[in-house]
Amino acid sequence: MGYGVIEMRGNHFTPVDHGVITTEASMAMPDRLKALYSELMEIISHHEPDEAAVEELFFNTNTRTAILVGQARGVAILACSNSGLPVHEYTPLQIKQALTGYGRADKKQIQMMVKTILNLDKIPKPDDAADALAAAICHGHWGSGGRKVTIREGL
Repeated sequence: MGYGVIEMRGNHFTPVDHGVITTEASMAMPDRLKALYSELMEIISHHEPDEAAVEELFFNTNTRTAILVGQARGVAILACSNSGLPVHEYTPLQIKQALTGYGRADKKQIQMMVKTILNLDKIPKPDDAADALAAAICHGHWGSGGRKVTIREGL
C-alpha cells in the first residue's frame, strides 16, 4: 500500500514523506490487514495530517484482486476515520485530470507530473508511492488544501 504526505501552501506543493507499507504474502489476510492498519496509524500519528485522499477502487476483470484491494482500502479509510481525518475519494480519471489535464494519461505521464510538481530529483518508487502522491496532489488541486496523508490501496 502506497502512502504520500505533502504540504500545500497556496498553489505550492512540498513533499513531506512517501513510501509503501508491505506485508508478507505468507501472512493470513487478517494479520496483513492488521499490519497495514498499525503502520498507517503510526504514519498518521507521526505526520499529524489535516486531511486524507484515497483513490476510489477501480478494477477490470480480476474480482479476487478487487476484493483484496477493497479490503486494504477499507483499512486505510478506517485508519484515517479513527484518526479524525476527513477522507476525500477521487477516481483514477479525476487524479489523471488534476495532474495532466487529460483523463486518459498513462502511468508514466502521471509519475513524471508527480516528480515535476513536487520538484523531486527522480520519480518516486515504487509505483504505489507515486500513485499516493498523485492522489494528494489531486486533492490539493480540487480539495480544500492543507497537509494531507494519502493512501493508495494495494497488497
